[in-house]
Amino acid sequence: MLRTEIEKTLQVLKDGGVILYPTDTVWGLGCDATNEAAVAKINEIKMRSSDKSFIVLLDNDSKLQSYVTEIPDVAYDLIEYAENPLTIIFSGAKNLAKNVINEDGSVGIRIVKHDFCQQLIQRFRKPITSTSANKSGEPSPLIFDEISEEIKAAVDYVVDWEQELQAPKKPSTIMKLAPGGQFSFIRK
Repeated sequence: MLRTEIEKTLQVLKDGGVILYPTDTVWGLGCDATNEAAVAKINEIKMRSSDKSFIVLLDNDSKLQSYVTEIPDVAYDLIEYAENPLTIIFSGAKNLAKNVINEDGSVGIRIVKHDFCQQLIQRFRKPITSTSANKSGEPSPLIFDEISEEIKAAVDYVVDWEQELQAPKKPSTIMKLAPGGQFSFIRK
């Protein structure tokens, strides 16, 4: 069943569509992080300003160098030893859709430790976006049942995986990491 869901989701991503999918944190809206039109569609669904950046998901830290110009060595340790999902904001984003990148040139990246996401990204061979599945300014849904019907109807595909899970998940910790290795927490 997991394989079937990945195949269906993969086709939607390849076609430039938006997915509603489970992650290692809250349910997310996702698309090809290199496709500006797909990213714009997520902004429309969320009714959010296009100047807000996105979190990008990768399946493996070895792919960081494809999307960030300078990776401090400490980043690899932070990723390896993080007990909870950790999004790191790196300077010098590259090879991503312009509307994924923050106006200062940075991007938030999380290496997912979640079977569905890891396999999907590995098969897709590109990063995908992740943003909470809600209208901008509304509370993030912590379980699938809290996602509005309006959001579900607006996406191109709702992933049929982990919808029944009732244990609430929380958003990732967000840390800003400077090229020199200095860091600060944005969200704990």
